[in-house]
Amino acid sequence: MKFLLDTHFLLWTAEGSRRLPKDFITLVEDDENELFFSVASIWEIAIKVRRRPNFDITSGLLRRFLLDNRFNELLVTGEHAVAVENLPTIHGDPFDRLLVAQAFTEGLVLLTVDRAIAKYGGPIRLM
Repeated sequence: MKFLLDTHFLLWTAEGSRRLPKDFITLVEDDENELFFSVASIWEIAIKVRRRPNFDITSGLLRRFLLDNRFNELLVTGEHAVAVENLPTIHGDPFDRLLVAQAFTEGLVLLTVDRAIAKYGGPIRLM
């Protein structure tokens, strides 16, 4: 299966956080699954690092970690941006809305811990 990870999961994976659900770890460790991260998540971290000096990881380090650990980078396209326009306004965060649009457009299952994102339904799995 093909999974797009939300930004929380990317950060927690890089940190080796205890907050990672066991079901999530099982999915990540299964070599049959393809794991994707969005450039939108890297951009989001780049913005947050500048606002929070105590942030534990930089966008560059996170991206390098993900690429070195068999994650596929998903670029943001015009098609993704247009798809955001058609989403209901369930979630106000533009980065999360873009992740939802990418999952819908690319046929990926978006893994998230955000209950608001999960309300979009479709290919979204709340963990």
